[in-house]
Amino acid sequence: MHAWVELLRLPALFTVPGDALAGAAAAGARPNPRTLVAIASSLCLYEAGMALNDWADRAEDAVDRPHRPLPSGRIRPAAALAAAGGLTAAGLALASTAGRRPLAVAGALAATVWSYDLVLKRTPAGPVAMAAARSLDLLLGGVAANGDMHRALPSALALGTHTLAVTTVSRHETQGGSPWAPLSALATTTALAWSVTRDGAERDRQPGPDRQPGWDRQPRGDRQAGRDRQPGRAAATAANLVSLRGALAAVYAATAARPLFHAALNPSPQLTQRAVGGGIRAMIPLQAALAARSGAPVTALLTAALAPAARRFGRKVSMT
Repeated sequence: MHAWVELLRLPALFTVPGDALAGAAAAGARPNPRTLVAIASSLCLYEAGMALNDWADRAEDAVDRPHRPLPSGRIRPAAALAAAGGLTAAGLALASTAGRRPLAVAGALAATVWSYDLVLKRTPAGPVAMAAARSLDLLLGGVAANGDMHRALPSALALGTHTLAVTTVSRHETQGGSPWAPLSALATTTALAWSVTRDGAERDRQPGPDRQPGWDRQPRGDRQAGRDRQPGRAAATAANLVSLRGALAAVYAATAARPLFHAALNPSPQLTQRAVGGGIRAMIPLQAALAARSGAPVTALLTAALAPAARRFGRKVSMT
């Protein structure tokens, strides 16, 4: 059982639900049962990629990581390949229950995952393919919640940009490398944190999926007073959202930046692996910040609540 936990890198699963949640928020929709289906589909496709990754890397891991489950003989390569195929089929089947649009996005996601692991990983297009997979995963949450996919594109691009930076660093985690990859990732982290916290007054004035106005349901005698209080309530809500997304962006930057800075100073395999692990964990506060930027504070807080579990279990089983 521990070998499968290690093969599938189960602690990294905590970074997956936030894709669908942030996607629903960015698409202007409330999370609903179809969002849960999107999360389940994403989890299956993510784990399919993990199993397929080790199957494709079994010869390389025999040299660089002989302790991994496949080169050590704890799991047979055929079993890992079968798991990848079965999890992919399960992910697509789940997406099909949410409708044709989610199935189409899930199909593109599955094709990207298999292309990355089998063909693109060792090419210059590898990091781009991984970034595309994460962006598609966020869009899957948006279309599954029946939201506007075009509204979700900026958030998908932000998450994909972070994934691109982390994946570029991960290409040097077994043998180390130059400081330029972690330095570039550090600059990307800074830019993304700024973009999330930049002035979004117009966005904040629009009711988000978690804060639909409710004063129109007040008794008639209280409606005039409610109208008088609307500007103050709107200002308070906007201020709270700005504070929330600022705090989440700061957590994102702190989670990713510190190990990246250490890896830039000393790009050894150990510190590079820590930087990659920090970048993976940082996806959770980034997803939460994107949800807050979309006007969904409840979704943002639910997503952020996954971070402690990811950190705790990541100490027991490596995410990379």
